[in-house]
Amino acid sequence: MKRTSILFVGRNSGTSRHRALALGRLGYDVCVVDPFTFLPRGPLASRWTWHTGSLFLEGFLRRRVLASIPPKPFQLVYVEAGEFVGPALVRELKRRFGTVVNYNIDDPFSARDGRRWRLYLQALPLYTLAVVLRDSNVPEAIAAGAHDVLRVYMSADEVAHAPRQLTEEKRSKWSSEVAFIGTWMPERGPFMARLIELGVPLSIYGCRWQKAPEWPMLRAAWRGIGMYTDDEYAAAIQCAKVNLGLLSKGNRDLSTTRSFEIPSLGGVLCAERTPEHTKLYRENVEAMFWSSPEECARKCRELLSDNDRRRSIGLNGRQRCLKNGIMNEPVLAQILDRVGVHANSDKGYHDFSYQRVASSR
Repeated sequence: MKRTSILFVGRNSGTSRHRALALGRLGYDVCVVDPFTFLPRGPLASRWTWHTGSLFLEGFLRRRVLASIPPKPFQLVYVEAGEFVGPALVRELKRRFGTVVNYNIDDPFSARDGRRWRLYLQALPLYTLAVVLRDSNVPEAIAAGAHDVLRVYMSADEVAHAPRQLTEEKRSKWSSEVAFIGTWMPERGPFMARLIELGVPLSIYGCRWQKAPEWPMLRAAWRGIGMYTDDEYAAAIQCAKVNLGLLSKGNRDLSTTRSFEIPSLGGVLCAERTPEHTKLYRENVEAMFWSSPEECARKCRELLSDNDRRRSIGLNGRQRCLKNGIMNEPVLAQILDRVGVHANSDKGYHDFSYQRVASSR
């Protein structure tokens, strides 16, 4: 039987690649076209996008993307993020293939990312379905012209975030007491510095931490720019006794990918207390929550002193994460079910809760 074909326009790396692979596991024939491969390597292209909204790049990238599409029919075009996908490209993709869906894990309606989302916002009214990941984005997307909006949670991946059997060598390399994996953001520096002042044995992985005004205090806790492979990322989480879950204030997050990846890997999630976190996990049973650095430090000390409690929370958190069903395969299945595209697969995810909002336009 011929498989349903999807053209995936987005990064072939990171969580974007996880979603492309998950579509393949669902039974789709997935062809990935990565617009980022057409740009020069290095930080210049990224800076240009953030400061100008990809000014002068739209036509060039449209031609390169279209030239890279193989001569075959696709039942769906899935656009990941979309900062390089302007209205002309979406119109042409719709003309050729009919259904074009956008999934944006970031917050394109906030001011955090400068002009990065200029083309996305221009193209938004043309998408068959816009998938957003925050409640606040639903009315904002409709106000920006979206005709159909679906709100989902960020999700862990069934394969990338499955627990590994780790060697003693890996355990020794990645072992830590309290770990945070993520990029520096202005609100994170003071928080981390305060944890260190309170005596939390912190390990920080991630980029740009040298920019923090608190860097002299944070330097000793920093263990590198991050993980280059899924296995390294998994090992760092599994080998940490406690994993911090910090939010991006500029992205208006109430949960993040870490909210699902850490429990999926069996790690102990110790995250900021938010309405979404407390809805997803039972506090002190499946995850630990805090509302200040002082409370976070106290929770970390409690966990570090009690091996059995950490083990219990890790096991309970993973079971709850799987029960919630907020994983790539069911989330993607519901997105595509919404637009009437089905794979030749016997996997069924019809009990997953999601929200669909249709514009009155």
